[in-house]
Amino acid sequence: MRNVVSVSLGARSGDFVREAELDGELFTLSREGTDGDAAVARDRIIALDGKVDAIGLGGIDIYLYVGSQQLIIGDGKRLAEAAVITPVLDGSGLKNTLERSVVDDLVQSGRVQSNSKILMVSALDRFGMAEAFVKHGCNCVFGDLIFNIGLDFALTKLSEIEELAGKYKKRLLTTPFHLLYPTGAAQEKKAANPLYARYYQDADIIAGDAHLILRHMPERIDGKGIVTNTTRAQSMKMFEEAGAAWVMTTTPNLNGVSGGTNLMEAAIVTLIGKPVTEIKTDDYTYFINRLGWHGSLTDFGNR
Repeated sequence: MRNVVSVSLGARSGDFVREAELDGELFTLSREGTDGDAAVARDRIIALDGKVDAIGLGGIDIYLYVGSQQLIIGDGKRLAEAAVITPVLDGSGLKNTLERSVVDDLVQSGRVQSNSKILMVSALDRFGMAEAFVKHGCNCVFGDLIFNIGLDFALTKLSEIEELAGKYKKRLLTTPFHLLYPTGAAQEKKAANPLYARYYQDADIIAGDAHLILRHMPERIDGKGIVTNTTRAQSMKMFEEAGAAWVMTTTPNLNGVSGGTNLMEAAIVTLIGKPVTEIKTDDYTYFINRLGWHGSLTDFGNR
């Protein structure tokens, strides 16, 4: 039995344990929240080091890949370095591969079209998804300044995201992560600003991190499509009750929950069997196709 654990800065209320068969091998896949306590997360990573096959780091990134740039999240890097034996993955490999292919699948199905209006709540952490939407001719609004910083200023070009990445590259090494992204109980608090509601209303499809989408989501999003990850029964209920037409989660459904990209990447890395420094994009693509991962669609029928 392979054992993969996601240690998350998110709320403990999202914890789960699932068993799954991947490529003929049995896996225990679990998620352990720490309610935003980085010290608890670090201690748990140390305790798991050498005892599990791979560790996912949830609720925080280690790396962001924006075009040719690699950005390092200082707090995430320091947490990952608490493990000296077991590889620690943050999901960036799947964001750059699986999430691109999920957008391609949505285009094939007709749910995403060349003139679709897309709101990505943040493109910095999912640049692969952003590139995929742009590649297919979608009209994109990137909400990084709106929802992460609080500036009512929409970005509409990938070049603007790359420029933003360059400006913040050094700051990300030292800025406390909770100032950049909600952790712990803050993930479950609504912070909807009526000034930003129009960005939801103007979009056909709302994409990106589920916590950011829900945090700023207005009461009604009738007929909208959602492309996201890390969904739970409660978040799916919130999307449905707000009037969303459908939700595509970018990772497979694990008996009612979608595993975070960090957890599922940790599972794939276990199957690949190479040191993390030697893993290439083609390795991820090979196993994504081998496992038949295409995301998981829930159609609410709201139109």
